[in-house]
Amino acid sequence: MAKPLLSNELWEELAALLPPPKPRRYSFPGRKPIDNRKVFTGILFVLKSGIPWEALPREMGCGSGMTCWRRLYEWQQAGVWQEVSNLLLAKLPEADKLDWSRAFVGRHSVPPLPQPPLETIPQVKEEQPLIPLPEVLQEPVLFFEQYAA
Repeated sequence: MAKPLLSNELWEELAALLPPPKPRRYSFPGRKPIDNRKVFTGILFVLKSGIPWEALPREMGCGSGMTCWRRLYEWQQAGVWQEVSNLLLAKLPEADKLDWSRAFVGRHSVPPLPQPPLETIPQVKEEQPLIPLPEVLQEPVLFFEQYAA
């Protein structure tokens, strides 16, 4: 059997940080949501192996890659992913082997691009001369007058 990616002790600490699942609707409840621990294992597997989210094997029991990605997005929207990642960095033995850039979901998570300093932006030093336009007809010619005669 494969070694688990997450110990029970670490999962207990992580589970306390994660928000509870949304309640199911009474009418048309849909599928039961996948357990947070299974989804979290799928997220760690993607971060560790570097595979695309869509290539997450369903045989692992983590749900689809889209399910894991969506749950990661929900946790980021709830504001708990930063605390979770800090706890993982502190207590997960193989945290340095994870590709943390893959955990950025959505534009709010990605740091802004660095802006060049103002002195490197080229400035217009002198006013450019205007290009002369071609001469225009002195009298306007109407379109239908061209064909009259």
